[in-house]
Amino acid sequence: MLSNIAGTAPAADTVIKDTTTQAFVKDVIEESRRQPVLVDFWAPWCGPCKQLTPILEKVVKSAKGKVKLVKMNIDEHPVIPGQMGIQSIPAVIAFVNGQPADGFMGALPESQVMAFLERLTKEKIGSADEDLLKVADTALAGGDAAGAAEIYAQILAEDNANLAAIGGLARCHVETGALDQARQTLAMVPDAKRNDSAVAAARAALDLAEQSKSLGSTAELEGKLALNTLDHQARFDLALALNAEGRRQDALDHLIEIVRRDRKWNDDGARRQLVQLFEAWGPTDEATISGRKRLSSILFA
Repeated sequence: MLSNIAGTAPAADTVIKDTTTQAFVKDVIEESRRQPVLVDFWAPWCGPCKQLTPILEKVVKSAKGKVKLVKMNIDEHPVIPGQMGIQSIPAVIAFVNGQPADGFMGALPESQVMAFLERLTKEKIGSADEDLLKVADTALAGGDAAGAAEIYAQILAEDNANLAAIGGLARCHVETGALDQARQTLAMVPDAKRNDSAVAAARAALDLAEQSKSLGSTAELEGKLALNTLDHQARFDLALALNAEGRRQDALDHLIEIVRRDRKWNDDGARRQLVQLFEAWGPTDEATISGRKRLSSILFA
């Protein structure tokens, strides 16, 4: 059923390749009679090329076979770019029906590269993955972590750098208690991308799950708090245990209560814990929205 949602897409290695002077006619001219072919003229010393090529590869993969990308190193193969008058790189030329049809120069941002491909193919690019992500996110929010994980994994099989899918899959592992698998999934993320919102949310959820493992049962913590309502540590631990059970509003109530009673407790620990919860829950979660309002009413009263 999932394959019907996503459609059948060619493997990434069939839509992206390097070419040579000898193979240019086959890889570009002949292939462009079947579907558009982008030619990326680049060189190892070119800084902007290093910025553009990963963007090109990502967008072409998201096109699901509607377009191909062929890369040509102009240092090793100068004849073709010389014949075409390529004097500055990066330069991207789109071939359609055996002829150059469009192109651009310089390292464009992803949104502009996406728009270029959509003009070329006259189709929306990347919408299938976006639709699948929505299906997976809805499944996870509805408690179907296993079903959501299957969809996230399907997306990653085609685009292993999809940060939203990586974060989603890691959250699925957290939900099912597979914390080691969650850590392994998050290890796929390059250091430069660790602050992505989906990745940060998954990491926050993992941290919370690890914190809650040694807290004991909610019944024990509730009993401890009943003996001393000023025991902020017991209330704090209870909030984490409640969150681990999915009782977000109850967790929120206890942390807000600590902030209300003693903002400075544990070096502002309750407020900082709330911020981590908001990050793990996501900005549109009802508990996040209400929690931020309640926290603000205390902090800025």
